[in-house]
Amino acid sequence: MRVASLHIHPVKGMRAVDVDSAQVEARGLKGDRRWLVVDADGKFLTQRSHPQLATIDATVTATGLRLSSNGNAIAIDRPDRKSRRRVVIWDSEVDAAIADASDFLSARLGGEVHLVFMDDDAIRMKDSVWTPKPEPVSFADAFPVLVTTTGSLAALNRDIEANGGAPVPMARFRPNIVVDCDGDWPEDHWRKLKIGDVVLDLVKPSDRCIVTTTDQQSGARMGKEPLASLARIHRSTDPRINGVIFGMNAVPRILGEVSVGAPVEIL
Repeated sequence: MRVASLHIHPVKGMRAVDVDSAQVEARGLKGDRRWLVVDADGKFLTQRSHPQLATIDATVTATGLRLSSNGNAIAIDRPDRKSRRRVVIWDSEVDAAIADASDFLSARLGGEVHLVFMDDDAIRMKDSVWTPKPEPVSFADAFPVLVTTTGSLAALNRDIEANGGAPVPMARFRPNIVVDCDGDWPEDHWRKLKIGDVVLDLVKPSDRCIVTTTDQQSGARMGKEPLASLARIHRSTDPRINGVIFGMNAVPRILGEVSVGAPVEIL
């Protein structure tokens, strides 16, 4: 098995960036989900409520971030440590740094929104029944890294096509690490992976939502797939997860670099 592809999402909810290699930090892949869009009250926004986030490109630069959408672009400096606000993401409150992008984003998202950055002073520790202790995490939903496999996508698309639908791309699932492997749902049985020097604990199946029905270029909702197919063939059997699953959430245990093409070992 090898790493098929690597992806970071500089701003939660915006388009993914494909990378050839990435540093794995305690909070996840370097540069992944360190920026967040929030509403006027400081509550986080995602494609669940704002699918048009998928139409915005976000690129990490030497000085901060570049956002572009429909031919318009803005360069955003990484904010200093002084200007801060409390933001809410799920059951976490984070003291984040405020970035200057409100006008650009508000015009595209249809209401007052703001951009914040998780700098070194911004701490988010996620407590979970799936891990023995609270773990540091970025603005990801719950865990630092999301791992998916080509084998599971092939199994899913066979069912979708058998029922008259069109296959879905891996981008719908917004993973960080895609493992190239054969077989249906192999990650269901993995508990620990080694990629180079990096070791990941696979701690929880990833339950999926309406974001997987969203085209990651246009922001359009594309119907019931892949949720309808997952409901037929890959529902959770764990009473702690009510719904369909695809991929595994992971926590880094040994940090380092991962790269496309690197061997993947099941420990």
